Amino acid sequence: MTVLSSADRDNAEKKVKSSYFDLPPMEISAAFPQATPASKFPPCTSDYYNFNDLLTPEEQAVRKRVREFMEKEVAPIMTEYWEKAEFPFHIIPKFGALGVAGGSIKGYGCPGLSITANAIATAEISRVDASCGTFNLVHTSLGMLTIALCGSEAQKQKYLPDLAQMKTVTCWALTEPDNGSDASALTTTATKVEGGWVLEGQKRWIGNSTFADLLVILARNTTTNQVNGFLVQKDAPGLTVTKIPNKIGLRIVQNGDILLKNVFVPDEERLPGVLAVSRVMVAWQPIGISMGVYDMCHRYLMERKQFGAPLAAFQLNQQKLVKMLGNVQAMFMMGWRLCKLYESGQMTPGQASLGKAWISSKARETASLGRELLGGNGVVGDFLVAKAFGDLEPIFTYEGTYDINTLVTGREVTGIASFKPPASRGRSRL
Repeated sequence: MTVLSSADRDNAEKKVKSSYFDLPPMEISAAFPQATPASKFPPCTSDYYNFNDLLTPEEQAVRKRVREFMEKEVAPIMTEYWEKAEFPFHIIPKFGALGVAGGSIKGYGCPGLSITANAIATAEISRVDASCGTFNLVHTSLGMLTIALCGSEAQKQKYLPDLAQMKTVTCWALTEPDNGSDASALTTTATKVEGGWVLEGQKRWIGNSTFADLLVILARNTTTNQVNGFLVQKDAPGLTVTKIPNKIGLRIVQNGDILLKNVFVPDEERLPGVLAVSRVMVAWQPIGISMGVYDMCHRYLMERKQFGAPLAAFQLNQQKLVKMLGNVQAMFMMGWRLCKLYESGQMTPGQASLGKAWISSKARETASLGRELLGGNGVVGDFLVAKAFGDLEPIFTYEGTYDINTLVTGREVTGIASFKPPASRGRSRL
């Protein structure tokens, strides 16, 4: 076999390339003038049952404020950054000024939103871009909420005000390479030493971790065998974070592998409590994504023409669109009811898990129908649906896979835990 030199390979490439091979792509509006791309986001047409009427004036104001910000600041740039798998750091100050970071946390410069307002903000962010939704959820509902509920008064005073304005960003590190669904078996350790603790271990899939100023690390106390939280500063000696590449979804989110080698954490940076994080807010991400997918498909079917008529005029397309619309209404109602149960202190882990599992599965169905409706444009990010199709895959998995969440609910309704297979009892009679 002949092995070509570098120069020969270059010459061979030049021979097969046309004179226009390396030209930049056409602007999408010129390449496909018959439909409007998602950079100019469509109006909301997905609130068919007028759920906005269920919201208080304050909650409606949050929805309006977040929607305007996302459509103006994020929609025009999201496809570019999704394609590059990079985060648009320049929007963080504007994001901080939006007044939603910190969600329902009261005091310390946080907005003190109702649970429902926080959920609506999550949906409106994710309606335009799911990655931004994940960025805010990790920062607010994992990192900040852990400090607010489990931190000391000194820790809250020290960290929450800047986090609420997004002058600093946080992440929350639980998942490990060997422990995903079985998170309680985590092996990262915290060993007591004079004046503090030494952390050793590895974390994976941690959103925001490559640039977070403050990392909330969950580790096993080697003295008590209990899981404790520790606040680790960016660039702490022994801390290394590297970006996970080659994702097919949430590409703007900077997920990282975290290595902790002899990382010292002072006593005052250990969290006194441990948080059992609710899955309410993460259920509102696929609600928002589905709203955006429906809104995009509705406009596309009205604009795009084939066989002399708009695509909206064809029966099969109307059937798919209405099925998507019905999904959105049901998803919103389940999410809204979860918020009310949470606010009244009645929500159970099984209810939250059922909500996350069912809503995320219906969102996948909605995106799949949308992909069909857009034909060829359903596989390019310019028209949102392909991007949302990919973004829903990690959301279907994180904060509990569909299967694990159904087992949480199954345990609650039957009283029988079925997470682990029964111990082997010899050879099967089968």
